[in-house]
Amino acid sequence: MRCSINYSNRFSIIFIRVKKLSYRKFIFLKKIFFIFIFCFFISEKVLAQVTRTPVASPYLGLGAYSISQADVFSFTSNQASLAQIKNATAGVYNERRFLLSELNYYSAAVALPTSSGNFGLQAGYFGFSEYNETQLGLAYARKLGSKVDFGVQFDYNSLQIAGYGKSSAINFQIGTVMHLSEKLHAGFHAYNPVGGKFGNDKQEKLASVYSAGLGYEASDKFFVSAEILKEENKPVTVNGGIQYKFLPQLLARAGVSTATSTIYVGIGLQLKSFRLDITTSHHPQLGITPGIMILFNVKSKADKE
Repeated sequence: MRCSINYSNRFSIIFIRVKKLSYRKFIFLKKIFFIFIFCFFISEKVLAQVTRTPVASPYLGLGAYSISQADVFSFTSNQASLAQIKNATAGVYNERRFLLSELNYYSAAVALPTSSGNFGLQAGYFGFSEYNETQLGLAYARKLGSKVDFGVQFDYNSLQIAGYGKSSAINFQIGTVMHLSEKLHAGFHAYNPVGGKFGNDKQEKLASVYSAGLGYEASDKFFVSAEILKEENKPVTVNGGIQYKFLPQLLARAGVSTATSTIYVGIGLQLKSFRLDITTSHHPQLGITPGIMILFNVKSKADKE
């Protein structure tokens, strides 16, 4: 069985058993089809990329260009931010894209600091039983002095279509964050700079993505970040966001991604070592995407004392 993938096959699998469906199920499946049509047209000139970034992806990576606001999901935006994690920590995230269960996205991340540098694990899953994308990543980061952090991540990507086949590819990411001052931080990140390919005939390629980011910590309560992102064969995107802590136990985040004019907001509640965030984002045409993030931080003995 060949595992090369093309767009006609992606769309045709949606209607494999249309004749056997009830009218209500047909209408529901038709909605999913139009979602995929939309994704096709906005990425028609883009080479295939496995494991969708979440709609509220700027929310997850907002703390990448910060010292005090970095969390376990920050390294999913720039691996160098993993160097700022001081305690073992883990997190899970889920969003229901445009309120469709078939477009669910799940992500999990773990960070483990060591004396030789910090290690991170990342896992992502998008889709449902008939069509799904999976990513597993191993990251490493360390401080290069007091002014520069460096990180790298190796990923295994898998794409599966029911009744058609499964294909996989390997790629890597690399990033750096520079601490220009106590409050100002900047960095660069490259995703898949050499290009992993899928299928026996290698016709499907992961897109290359390059970004540059800037973060400013005005105070312990307020942080602002901006990122310029260029994906292969697509226009430049700007992601911007802010975080404000009303109380030590309560924070709010908000931002925008210019690629699809998507805005996102979220509220986070911190209870000792546990943090719960409720997020939502809005696309002008496709509607609302709700999400939930849970973080757990293992405090060190010094913190407990």
